[in-house]
Amino acid sequence: MKDKFIHAYMDVAERFAQLSTAKKLQVGSVIVKDNRIISIGYNGTPSGWDNECEEVYLYEIEDEDGGTFLKTKPEVIHAEMNALMKLARSPESGEGAALFVTHFPCIECAKCIYQAGISIVYYRNQYKASKGCGWNFLNECNIETVKVNAENI
Repeated sequence: MKDKFIHAYMDVAERFAQLSTAKKLQVGSVIVKDNRIISIGYNGTPSGWDNECEEVYLYEIEDEDGGTFLKTKPEVIHAEMNALMKLARSPESGEGAALFVTHFPCIECAKCIYQAGISIVYYRNQYKASKGCGWNFLNECNIETVKVNAENI
């Protein structure tokens, strides 16, 4: 695939990430086959659910004021999974397709990427927690992973 198309599809994934209502991290994903987009996804709650992706938790520190933190709800669907589930409901096949995602897939998404027949994953950002990263799994499955830098070509 030509560099200009790689950057264009990554730009599309980033644009779809902006549709997510998540406050902690917005992630977008695009599946491309034969130089056309066959599915898109972004992280969010299932269709028909409220659009709140996180819950606010309070914490206390001894002898200090506490604070709050956001925790992602367990029902939130990752961008890659949303794109793969939409693909599964279409007449298209993921066999030999490319997946563009704004953040490297977690292990759970990596397993589904493999099962869908995706052959290459383009990503922009590393997954924040290497422990949950699907890097080793994708490599063991011989799925190529390519980091796409932010500069435009």
